[in-house]
Amino acid sequence: MKRLMLGVMLLAMLAAVPAAAQPKREDPLQAEQRKLQQTQKQLREEKERVAAARARETSLLAELEEIERRLAVKQHEVTRLETRIKRALAEVQLFRGEISKLERQRAGQVNALAGRLRAMYRVHAQGGALPVILSGDDPVTRAAAVRHLASLAVLDARLIQEYRSTSERLADRKGREEAQQRELASLHDEAKREQADVDREGAKRRTILVKVRDERTYHERIVGELTEAARRLEAFIRELQAKQRKLAKVPPPKGGIEAPTVGFGSLKGRLPWPTEGRIVTGFGAQVHPRFGTRTFRNGVDIEAAVGREVAAVHAGHVIYTGWFKGYGNLIIVDHGNEYYTLYAHIAEIEAKEGEDVRQGQRIGTVGETGSLAGPRLYFEVRYQSRPLDPGQWLRQGG
Repeated sequence: MKRLMLGVMLLAMLAAVPAAAQPKREDPLQAEQRKLQQTQKQLREEKERVAAARARETSLLAELEEIERRLAVKQHEVTRLETRIKRALAEVQLFRGEISKLERQRAGQVNALAGRLRAMYRVHAQGGALPVILSGDDPVTRAAAVRHLASLAVLDARLIQEYRSTSERLADRKGREEAQQRELASLHDEAKREQADVDREGAKRRTILVKVRDERTYHERIVGELTEAARRLEAFIRELQAKQRKLAKVPPPKGGIEAPTVGFGSLKGRLPWPTEGRIVTGFGAQVHPRFGTRTFRNGVDIEAAVGREVAAVHAGHVIYTGWFKGYGNLIIVDHGNEYYTLYAHIAEIEAKEGEDVRQGQRIGTVGETGSLAGPRLYFEVRYQSRPLDPGQWLRQGG
């Protein structure tokens, strides 16, 4: 009986042992799933690190664009200050002219007053005006003397009043001239500070451009970004064309259709140049002489001086004006029949989006916005979204 009781107690104790204490083999499928989850987590973390690194690596074009935007703001501020300085100088000169005139006028008045004072002194030295009035027995003579003395008194009062008025005006002009001189000095100081900012931003831009020119890594990066910018521009032009067709209620063109030879299309080889200059980078495939990188140019670079006029090569409708990454200030003109011209690196855009322009009309000025090689005009001719060689469209001889 005791043995039976011991057996029952032993079984009860074994049953009370927790299941966790009993060793259990892991399911192989669950182990593989756990490993897969860990691998996926590591991949996610690695992708996040790569994305963060890419975000930190600023696009060269974006950096140049930001510098150029700041540069443009500062240059506009310098121009505005220079205009104000010119206006202030003109006002200073005007005040100086008025001051000189008033000083001469007051000098004449002083001489006139001095003459009157000398005359009055002589009269008083002879006993004053009363003996003169009473010197004659004739009432008419005395009345004439009284009127004469009264007239002299009025004249003296007027001379004194004119002298005071001239002196007040002179003091006012001198005060305004001094205030204008102070403002002029302040404007000069402000212009110097803004010009220093322009110089700093310009130095930053030049540093990047030197790296792009001399270092392969920077050169290859910029080539990749410019290629992407060209693709974005082409896609953008297709969007603009689609909008133009929609506005004109024209169906999309069918593939394989030859470019029309009417209107703009009839001017191949006869278009006037958009600006005075020479083509320094042609249309088509380009190989970098130093690094050997291959690119394709959809337009031409016309080297020209900053500020030179940019004109529409043919009558058309301006469908875009603004900044475009990789091209700087850009103007796109629709010439009808799916023909377009593009003008980039513009300094000052003078055409307005949505307006019609005539052939030869000034639409902007040559600049270097978005340019990696200095002042120039980038010019494209397109049929639909296909770039055409501008050299074949521009008339020979510039």
